[in-house]
Amino acid sequence: MSTPYAPWSISPARTIRRGHFWVPGEHVSLGGMTYQRGPMFVEWEAPERITRPWPIVLMHGGGFQGTEWFDTPDGRPGWAQRLVEAGYAVLVVDRPGHGRSPLHVETMGPMGPPFSYEGGRSIYFPGNDPRHTQWPFPPDDEAAMDEFIAGYGPLPADLEASETMDADRMATLLDRIGPAILITHSASGPDGWLVADRRPHLVKAIASIEPMGPPFAVIPNIGPMRWGPTAAPLRFEPPVTDPEVVRDAAPGALRLPSLVGLPILIVTAEASAFAAASPPTAAFLNAAGASAELLHLPDHGVHGNGHGLIYEKNSDAALAPVLTWLMRHTEGQA
Repeated sequence: MSTPYAPWSISPARTIRRGHFWVPGEHVSLGGMTYQRGPMFVEWEAPERITRPWPIVLMHGGGFQGTEWFDTPDGRPGWAQRLVEAGYAVLVVDRPGHGRSPLHVETMGPMGPPFSYEGGRSIYFPGNDPRHTQWPFPPDDEAAMDEFIAGYGPLPADLEASETMDADRMATLLDRIGPAILITHSASGPDGWLVADRRPHLVKAIASIEPMGPPFAVIPNIGPMRWGPTAAPLRFEPPVTDPEVVRDAAPGALRLPSLVGLPILIVTAEASAFAAASPPTAAFLNAAGASAELLHLPDHGVHGNGHGLIYEKNSDAALAPVLTWLMRHTEGQA
């Protein structure tokens, strides 16, 4: 008889508080009926005693959902639990149209293509780079792959509209909970810049894990980054209404006042093909007045990671330098 599947048996006991709430969307009238467009589900956890001054909001990437922050594919605690253990209140969102945040094409617009097994393998699995050693299950483990892909769905076809909705819901969330730290991953990376642009006084720091890019890229099956580091408009100074003006502007000609003085960390992995997008993103933000820092994990003794570093075998080690940076820049700790 095989051993029952019991991931709770390998997860440490803890005392926490937990709950959830919704950030509602706009009312939409269709055929004489009223519907809600793009609400956002928020799950939160907090330790018995919160010891950190600011909560952390975790934003998932791609067509995935907030579950990517909870447990790793091999059943270990993910970053959400580790951050709670470190003393933070932690909020995990399902971006509008993803996970537990309902979608319907009549209220949110058409969806992009479904997420394929081949897409998952090309993004996350070790390819020809022998440095990629930390993926948590073998490429031929079909059952593990089935479970991993099960959490993915399509993205909204209109990337600009999707990012705008993400940022608007996040701004409302911060209005409700107060100042917070944002941690983004991959396709939610641009959302971090957009949220800070909307609520600069409520974003204490951003740690962006391999954000989608580089500036002005056209992301396959997702859409164009027409405004540089984002697909949705940013509030440049002087004001800009045409993204082509941003593309043609000399470095430093346009400023992003909302990002000045904001601690920004961009994290890259040793063996990720997506890591190359991050230095140009940091350069764009810094030319616009930000002070974005690059943290390359091998420089901190963390090796073997790909784009899915937040749930690879050494995910705890990958979090450690990020956590150190956050404490130093939001609490003044060394």
